[in-house]
Amino acid sequence: MKTSWLLTLAAAFCCIGGINADLVDDIVNAITHAVDCASCHALLLPLAGLALIGDGALTGTITAVCKALGVEDDDVCEGVIGDQGPILAHDLRSISPFGRTATLLCEATFGLCQAPAVNQFKFPLPAAPVNPKKWISSGREPFQVVHFSDVHIDRDYTPGAEVQCTKPICCRNWADAAGEPIKEAAGPIGSHSCDTSTSLIQSMLHAASIQENSFSIFTGDVIEADIWLVNQNGVTSNLKQFDEEMQTIMTNSVFPVMGNHDVAPVNSFPRNTSDGATSSQWAFDVQSSGWSKWLDASAIDSVQHMSGSYSILVPGRNLRVISMNDIYWYKANFWLFDSDNLQRDPNGILTFVAEQLQAAEDAGQRAWIIAHMPPNSGDALHDQSNYFDQIVRRYSNTIAGQFYGHTHRDEFGISYSDYDNRIAENAISTSWICPSTTPRSGNPAFKVYDVDPDTFEVMDARVFFSDMNDASFQTAPQWTQYYSAREVYGAAIPGGWPATTPLTPAFWHKVTEAFERDDNLFKKYLEFKNRGINVETCAPGACKDQALCQLRAGRSESNCQVTTPGLNFRRRDSEESHKHDGRHSTIDHCEGTGLGTILSQMPGKMAGANIEGLRQKLAEQSIQWEGVKHQT
Repeated sequence: MKTSWLLTLAAAFCCIGGINADLVDDIVNAITHAVDCASCHALLLPLAGLALIGDGALTGTITAVCKALGVEDDDVCEGVIGDQGPILAHDLRSISPFGRTATLLCEATFGLCQAPAVNQFKFPLPAAPVNPKKWISSGREPFQVVHFSDVHIDRDYTPGAEVQCTKPICCRNWADAAGEPIKEAAGPIGSHSCDTSTSLIQSMLHAASIQENSFSIFTGDVIEADIWLVNQNGVTSNLKQFDEEMQTIMTNSVFPVMGNHDVAPVNSFPRNTSDGATSSQWAFDVQSSGWSKWLDASAIDSVQHMSGSYSILVPGRNLRVISMNDIYWYKANFWLFDSDNLQRDPNGILTFVAEQLQAAEDAGQRAWIIAHMPPNSGDALHDQSNYFDQIVRRYSNTIAGQFYGHTHRDEFGISYSDYDNRIAENAISTSWICPSTTPRSGNPAFKVYDVDPDTFEVMDARVFFSDMNDASFQTAPQWTQYYSAREVYGAAIPGGWPATTPLTPAFWHKVTEAFERDDNLFKKYLEFKNRGINVETCAPGACKDQALCQLRAGRSESNCQVTTPGLNFRRRDSEESHKHDGRHSTIDHCEGTGLGTILSQMPGKMAGANIEGLRQKLAEQSIQWEGVKHQT
């Protein structure tokens, strides 16, 4: 039942044929003065009034503001807001603009609130065994596992098209740029500022397939960053095509995960409690079929009925791979903000993971957890990240590693038994974060892990990349080893690191201590993150301290990230700015340009805007009630 204040709001602001002029003024004023958390809550009030009039009223108004302020090209404004705006409208009709969920929404969209304190909850877990199994290596030769992620394949990549365009991704013949001279032409195989061409992804798969690996893990994001154009048919076709390429080219099993881009609209994974939501079940059905070559019947059934998650015992190994869809904790999944009642475990993903870890413990198996988004990311909701961390701490003896993508960076994260005392002795789990294939974020790359066959711990992590500056890249990309983590970082630990000892969580904590002592080593780490392209500058002091805190965090509440207006979907220590025809825009490497990135830029754009002109445009628009799905 809608609350009385919403009904009153709708009656006060709506009129036959359009929206009341008072509402136009309220929206313009609210956006103009949206500078902090309280003013963001105030902004949600008139937006909720629009949402109650109907989806079209909200999306039309936000689109008009986006276009008038020049936040993005007109077609990008129309496509992104047209696709994702109705979900926001649903949220605003479902929650109080002054509650905790509204605070989360303000953080996720406008970046004007800090994340509220975690709702403390002891996730129900069985007691740990008194005498846990000891995992001892016999010294046998390691086997290899390939890890690749964030391929973002652009099937419309066009050699010779403009690299420096005005869109969130380039290297296509955009209609509104027809006839303009080409300043920088896209290469035959790939270019920066662009997503992965078909030739490049097939080259990477061939390079990965000759590593003589036992199996591969793929941590998600197949679909390219043209968020404003995606639809179910296109996503279905692209998912199927990449599944077929992996089946054809890769010689061994691939264990994949769902990425936030692998659905339409992008990020749209409704909870099973979301009233009136358009189900994303079709995406799970597509992948349960596409992954059937590598998964057994139980895992295939789980993909379909556990929101894309599954568990499988690796053939011939005492290792269970648990693939979890953690986009149900992702801030850009706006379906997560449609209730004022806290849902601790959306779609039962946490319960599923805990059950699978318990099964592994009971069977004397080791486990790897694979997912798209690292739980220590600033993109992860603090509540679910905290509850997942409780599971990691309980089953740390069973979990031999966690493997993620999403950031497009070569990174890592450390989980601790005590976050108030982050020392090597308290480090209990490592998150291995894979660099991306898409050149949008640096030289394309993948990882190869050398894995102990008894403990299933990582003995070394070697990154392979293709140097886009190499003369051969645009004809036949060469994939060579970029560096070995053991060789580079082991030497920086006092006394070295024993050759027979895996790269444990304690090892990685000692690496962060080496970063503290050695600025040159820390700079080398920054160079590795993007594989030598757009190397970040992060001077000793606040920037370096924050970066180290991010590494020493297995959960998002402990990563020291402060939400900043306009920066809510970007890692503060990994920002990249692009200049397009004189317009300066900052693009998040994973999210691209979504509803959150558009909304977060609006308050800042208002400072130099023609406010009266904006009011006039909104008044002229006189948003109609056509297509309204929800009426009072």
